[in-house]
Amino acid sequence: MGKSNGSGSVPNRPIYSRISYLYQAAAYMANCSEVKNEVKESKSAATYPKVMEEEKVSQETSRGKKALSRRFITDLRSASLKSQIRLSPAIKHTICKLCDSLLIEGDSSTSVVENKSKGGKKPWADVLVVKCHTCGGVRRFPVQAPRQNRRTDPVSTYYLGSVGQNIKFCYHIS
Repeated sequence: MGKSNGSGSVPNRPIYSRISYLYQAAAYMANCSEVKNEVKESKSAATYPKVMEEEKVSQETSRGKKALSRRFITDLRSASLKSQIRLSPAIKHTICKLCDSLLIEGDSSTSVVENKSKGGKKPWADVLVVKCHTCGGVRRFPVQAPRQNRRTDPVSTYYLGSVGQNIKFCYHIS
């Protein structure tokens, strides 16, 4: 007996699983708690260089974890582009387009709500501005604007004729 093609099956399930795993791994690596060694005041000079060496090692491992997190995000984006799978907007909002780092509020990014209307009187003009600490890139997202629906049947309009004539010509792309 072969596999049943039930209505509950998801096409490209392995790719979705891979993308989900890469995102979770990147989030874990970005949020790994750093081992902070507290420098204890001691009178012996022999222990001070050892503590400083341990701090350097912990800083290098935290940089390595951030780099690994960025690598996971790069692999995630390449897998989704190669298989033509759209990432959800929630995932897209947490990834920096310029440096592929995970945008974590307070740790790797800062968020500010701006309203550039006159005196901030228009509440529908609120924009969430997210700035990446890694590369300095800025992303802007409208706060209360509803998302526009995608057109399922794209129609292209072309104008033919000479300068004085505008002849409308429409065709459907399939």
